[in-house]
Amino acid sequence: MAAHLGVPQPTVSRWLAALSSSIGAPVVVKDGRRVQLTRAGRLLASAATSAMSALETGTRQVIEEIDPGSGRVALGFLHMLGRSLVPELLRAYRFTHPQVRFGLLQSSRAEIIARMAAGDVDLALYSPPPNEPELAWAPVQEQELKLVLPDTHRLATRASVEVTELANEDIVGLEHGFGMRQITDDLCAAAGFAPRMAFEGQESDTVRGLVLSGLGVAILPEAELRTPGLVEISLSPRVYRTLALVWPAHDQLTPAVRSFRDFALPRT
Repeated sequence: MAAHLGVPQPTVSRWLAALSSSIGAPVVVKDGRRVQLTRAGRLLASAATSAMSALETGTRQVIEEIDPGSGRVALGFLHMLGRSLVPELLRAYRFTHPQVRFGLLQSSRAEIIARMAAGDVDLALYSPPPNEPELAWAPVQEQELKLVLPDTHRLATRASVEVTELANEDIVGLEHGFGMRQITDDLCAAAGFAPRMAFEGQESDTVRGLVLSGLGVAILPEAELRTPGLVEISLSPRVYRTLALVWPAHDQLTPAVRSFRDFALPRT
């Protein structure tokens, strides 16, 4: 054992004696001229082997994590961004960084902020931008918001609609915690009324489906694909939301996260 460790035999004997003393049981016994592990020694040896294996795995993961070419990025984003914006961004990035791995979280703005605070999310795409001092952000896109209503609605033929005209309309929107719900509430408050929420959901596609069924109207970002039976009308004055790329302001980003952030900003 001493030769294997490259240390004198007396040193190894002192280590083993100290270890036996610390746990209150011998870890080795002499068997003639040989030394064998006791049951306590075998248990410790097994645990040490597992610990060394875990340490090797952890070391390898850390090396991969800090390598900009093979690290991991945890990206949080709003559900409605999963149709094309995020997939196109990931496809373009993976073309030049094929070894970088991604963990994706689709959720509400509030949930994404909470998960970033917990360290589960490295970067996030959501709107409106954060006002928390511990978060840094940069604008990546301005999206016009439209009034979505069925083509049979009395306002469906209008070129534009003022928010004040929605005071007596049933509104279909996202639940509290979603950015679009905050924007909708703020727009209505600025117009002097509280929205009459008829239905609340977690997906913009669900909101559009409820509007299509005649259950209310909604304020949403302009759709990428038109839905037969739905009309989207500009608000007067026009309203836009800022889509932000967000990251922890005071944390040191790993090379992979920093690489993807810098790549995403000019592309989105």
